[in-house]
Amino acid sequence: MAGPCTGRWDGPEVQNRGKEEGLSEIGDMTDRCPPSRVGVVGFGHLGQFLVDHIQKEGPGAGLSLAFVWNRSAEKLTDYVPEELILTNLAEFTDRKADVIVEVCHPCIVKDFGVQFLSHTNLMVGSPSALANPQLDQALRLAAKQHGNTLYIPSGALWGGQDIQRLNDSGSLRALSIRMSKHPSCFRLADGLLSDWSEEEGRRVLFHGSVAELCPIAPNNVNTMAAAAIAASTLGFHGVTGEIVSDTALADHHLVEVEVTGSGGFSVKTERRNPAKLGAVTGSATYRSFWSSLLVCKGHGGRVYLC
Repeated sequence: MAGPCTGRWDGPEVQNRGKEEGLSEIGDMTDRCPPSRVGVVGFGHLGQFLVDHIQKEGPGAGLSLAFVWNRSAEKLTDYVPEELILTNLAEFTDRKADVIVEVCHPCIVKDFGVQFLSHTNLMVGSPSALANPQLDQALRLAAKQHGNTLYIPSGALWGGQDIQRLNDSGSLRALSIRMSKHPSCFRLADGLLSDWSEEEGRRVLFHGSVAELCPIAPNNVNTMAAAAIAASTLGFHGVTGEIVSDTALADHHLVEVEVTGSGGFSVKTERRNPAKLGAVTGSATYRSFWSSLLVCKGHGGRVYLC
């Protein structure tokens, strides 16, 4: 695993030594750092976006592809060089990735999360998996034991770091999130919402704890899961989630967050994320994931919201 290398000057002594060695620019020093090797697990729309950006923008950002895995390996043909295709996910250790990015399904986190963290850093694109308290604890323990970081991308969550700071100060009292989308954008368990029609307008599908909601909509509520992780004193059972089907939302997803703190403090945010009909992930979230990936340089044995 590559060691830490920020490409940052630390003081005059380092600057002078760099000049003596012929390094006149910060970029010269950065160029000498080995790129962080990224393994991408999942090749849906988000996985394709990340793989494409790593291939095109990775060298300038200090990233390179270690491997790409997808449940249907044939989907990778013509998009990923053959030598970077991993057909057996259990063999991920052979590729020596510095960070593995899961953008597939919560079941991958359940089946491989602890193994990933035993060898490298992990960015979980399906944090709804952590609604399972046993898995949550197992992942945290693995990160701590092996000194690797469990990264939780903010995704469509606006103000996640602010929620985390309020939580860590002991001032967080309540947190609720409402996600509204066109019905074609939901992927729900047990055929929920299979009877929708374009004429129906707005329908509240669920209101309750995020812990109860995650198994119902594992692909749709990762934003809420990230919020529950940031608000650790409340947790998945203490954060309230609501999903709303609204046929009027033909071109965007709507995420509303309400935070309540001590002493009468409160914040409400409304985030409109452009999205096509049928899109599980809004378009602005793709760039958010890319920004999160750039942060994954190793923060040592803990959970880190990025």
